[in-house]
Amino acid sequence: MSTKNNSIFSIAVIVAALGYFVDIYDLLLFGIIRIPSLMSLGIEGSQAKTFGEEILSWQMWGLLIGGFIWGIMGDKKGRLSVLFGSILLYSLANIANGFVQNVTQYKIIRFIAGIGLAGELGAGITLVSEIIAKEKRGIATSLVAGIGLTGAVVAFFFKQLFDWRICYFIGGGMGIILLLLRVSVFESNLFNEMKSTNISKGNFFMLFNNRNRLRRYLLNVLIGLPTWLCIGILVTFSKEFGEAMGIKEKIDPGKAIMFAYVAISIGDILIGFVSQYFKSRKIALFIFYGITLLFLVLYFTVLWNSTANMMYFICAGIGFGTGFWAIFVTMAAEQFGTNIRSTATTTIPNMVRGMLAVFILPMFRFFENFTNYIQAGIITSLIIMTISTIAVFLVKETYGKDLNFIEK
Repeated sequence: MSTKNNSIFSIAVIVAALGYFVDIYDLLLFGIIRIPSLMSLGIEGSQAKTFGEEILSWQMWGLLIGGFIWGIMGDKKGRLSVLFGSILLYSLANIANGFVQNVTQYKIIRFIAGIGLAGELGAGITLVSEIIAKEKRGIATSLVAGIGLTGAVVAFFFKQLFDWRICYFIGGGMGIILLLLRVSVFESNLFNEMKSTNISKGNFFMLFNNRNRLRRYLLNVLIGLPTWLCIGILVTFSKEFGEAMGIKEKIDPGKAIMFAYVAISIGDILIGFVSQYFKSRKIALFIFYGITLLFLVLYFTVLWNSTANMMYFICAGIGFGTGFWAIFVTMAAEQFGTNIRSTATTTIPNMVRGMLAVFILPMFRFFENFTNYIQAGIITSLIIMTISTIAVFLVKETYGKDLNFIEK
């Protein structure tokens, strides 16, 4: 018989939050130091944009592949094994990143780091979801994401203080230190009760061999798309969008990312309480989708011939609106049984991240060939927001769901 922890400040929640903090620091670091790091390798101007998109795509491909590896391992070997293994891999990769000498090395190391980064969030949210009482589950997972997302803010300030190579060394060092804290975390009782049974565990194909499960899986992936539309394109390439809109002041994309993630962190914490108040994940999502849409409209209307500060403000607004990452991943955990919960919860957010490389960026580039930079952004934003809104309408409500069940 499994027991539930009623404290949202349990050691598992704290360690999961710190783990996600390091994860986000490393995940967003390239976007923050993209320009100075590429300049030091002799790449400037339009090449910095082109190579920057390529390196980011390699990292996202790593996340996509890593999601499958760590998700399956989480159901077969345990949630904690993923937390240890993934952070060790991306910590070592980030230390190696500090030594790159050319773009090819940069791509390969970011790909390896992406594989490692893929395991942190899914395993952490799965573990917290299974050990915290269902009445407080949404708040606990929101705290994990909200605290963790401040890693982007720290990455920005470290960029101001240290050389870009040192920033990578710091990220790797923080990960190694975090491994020591993980020793005090215990495995989920739900997993422990299941692991000695003959039930099929971590079978990725179970997500596709049943129409109902496949529907749940795909809807959850589509729900998360606006986050990486906004962060992966509109915020990361805010400098290029600002130039296209006639903003004369220099825009620092690292600063834009920092403002966005401060707001995302606040949004991710608040959405847990909004979901708790309405006793609904879907209502909370619709509210934050509405906020995202409002600031997307402002992004493409009021920024023309505006200022860098206005760009940072609107990026913060977009960030706050996309602060539904915690609830989105929690819904993924609540949708699937214990025997494939880690597989689903780890692969879904990484499928969303991977969609930046395989769907969102290619779509944006496709429309850019026929229109221009701004119009391509508008069309891509409209398509993504429409798809995701329909997905929320179709997905089932999961608030307060008992997670003690398996998939057959």
